[in-house]
Amino acid sequence: MAGAIASRMSFSSLKRKQPKTFTVRIATMDAEMEFSCEVKWKGKDLFDLVCRTLGLRETWFFGLQYTIKDTVAWLKMDKKVLDHDVPTEEPKTFHFLAKFYPENAEEELVQEITQHLFFLQVKKQILDEKIFCPPEASVLLASYAVQAKYGDYDPNVHKRGFLAQEELLPKRVINLYQMTPEMWEERITAWYAEHRGRARDEAEMEYLKIAQDLEMYGVNYFAIRNKKGTELLLGVDALGLHIYDPDNRLTPKISFPWNEIRNISYSDKEFTIKPLDKKIDVFKFNSSKLRVNKLILQLCIGNHDLFMRRRKADSLEVQQMKAQAREEKARKQMERQCLAREKQMREEAERTRDELERRLMQLKEEATMANEALMRSEETADLLAEKAQITEEEAKLLAQKAAEAEQEMQRIKATAIRTEEEKRLMEQKVLEAEMLALKMAEESERRAKEADQLKQDLQEARESERRAKQKLLEITSKSSYTSMNSSTTALPTDLPSFNLISESLSFDFKDTDMKRLSMEIEKEKVEYMEKSKHLQEQLNELKTEIEALKLKERETALDILHNESSSRGNSKHNTIKKVS
Repeated sequence: MAGAIASRMSFSSLKRKQPKTFTVRIATMDAEMEFSCEVKWKGKDLFDLVCRTLGLRETWFFGLQYTIKDTVAWLKMDKKVLDHDVPTEEPKTFHFLAKFYPENAEEELVQEITQHLFFLQVKKQILDEKIFCPPEASVLLASYAVQAKYGDYDPNVHKRGFLAQEELLPKRVINLYQMTPEMWEERITAWYAEHRGRARDEAEMEYLKIAQDLEMYGVNYFAIRNKKGTELLLGVDALGLHIYDPDNRLTPKISFPWNEIRNISYSDKEFTIKPLDKKIDVFKFNSSKLRVNKLILQLCIGNHDLFMRRRKADSLEVQQMKAQAREEKARKQMERQCLAREKQMREEAERTRDELERRLMQLKEEATMANEALMRSEETADLLAEKAQITEEEAKLLAQKAAEAEQEMQRIKATAIRTEEEKRLMEQKVLEAEMLALKMAEESERRAKEADQLKQDLQEARESERRAKQKLLEITSKSSYTSMNSSTTALPTDLPSFNLISESLSFDFKDTDMKRLSMEIEKEKVEYMEKSKHLQEQLNELKTEIEALKLKERETALDILHNESSSRGNSKHNTIKKVS
């Protein structure tokens, strides 16, 4: 009895210890994950779990986003997940997205996973037209997206139509020109072919470096009203706060860089920006919802903290990450160089093999032709020998007949012909016999000459046969030599395979290697400046090329504003400097 009570008590205590849980679905830009979370978990517990699962260390750029009453909100790190105003049904869905954007992607984004997540998010924003991108830049960005997905361009693999199912350009750009999908693909592929040798992470970084110069990149827009009730847009980004006309999201009317802002605060729905310079008036505005004010303040605090953090020495964690990233980059670069050398050696060996095979086929064809010529010569010689033998026999037969005629003539002459008639007849027969003997002699002489000629032809045919046999022997000896060469120059069996196993790779980072790498990086900087100039020329060239196909009536307000700004030589950064 006591044992049964004890077992029931232990079972109930175990049952009480099991924490209550709820299911959460996390959607990244390219995957979905589900987690079982405890009821007591705070936002930071769930966020850290997602970051650990992704292997992400640059956590300060990201957050967990959800939507409530058509308004975007972000999960607070110090607040319980279930205390947020989230839907009651499960699984509760959050989107793992970049909340803050870097000023310079190449310098700030260290991990490859961070770069990849930013690339996917910015690419989607451009395709969804949340970031305005001019047509010529859209084509260039599309070519880097193709390089990131497909690797190096290969005309034998990437044939016409291989991009037919890909979404690479904003619909606004496609509708703006009288161009078929094949024409767009041709222009994208032309630039894609120039990116040969870039790895996926390099292509994605080039994409971000171009995208970060777009006017709407990284800007969160909010509808506001100033003290006079005028409708405006507030833009919050990595550089500061910007005030826009509602019809022009490209060029701000006024900007407040983070280093020139002394204080930001809000009371109820009124928001106040106090500049560092006390001579400048305080800027006040109202938003429609208190929830929006809280979101604006969150973004302002986060962007300001990152702005100040960039201008200080890197923390120990960031320094370690950057050192690891440099080592990893150097290792990958050396690995790519090794692969490139192996690929070049393999291609050279294949070219040599193909050349030897071609030469061998050529020699085989020559040998076949020589063999056929030899057979024809032998057949001709046999025919000539047979004909000479027949002619010789005919000549012997004629000579025999001539001898018989001569004997007959002698016998006739010896016979005494008594009568004149017999004598006349005899003379006539003698004359005929002489004429016949003469003809037989001439025919015999002609046949003898013909027999001599046939003997000469037979001799020449045999000489030709001898030469053909000699040539065949030469070709046969060449073929055997070529076979030996081809066997010795075939693909080396010890060439490493392209399917490299990471565990078998080891690299010794010597000082000379690092110095050489530093020199290469400096060289790359100089080349990058030249490429930037070349890139701008290419963009202008493409813009001029497709300008004739533009449908002016389909231009949006942002297209017109961007063209006017470009014609004045304005860019994102110098515009912000002007209006600050």
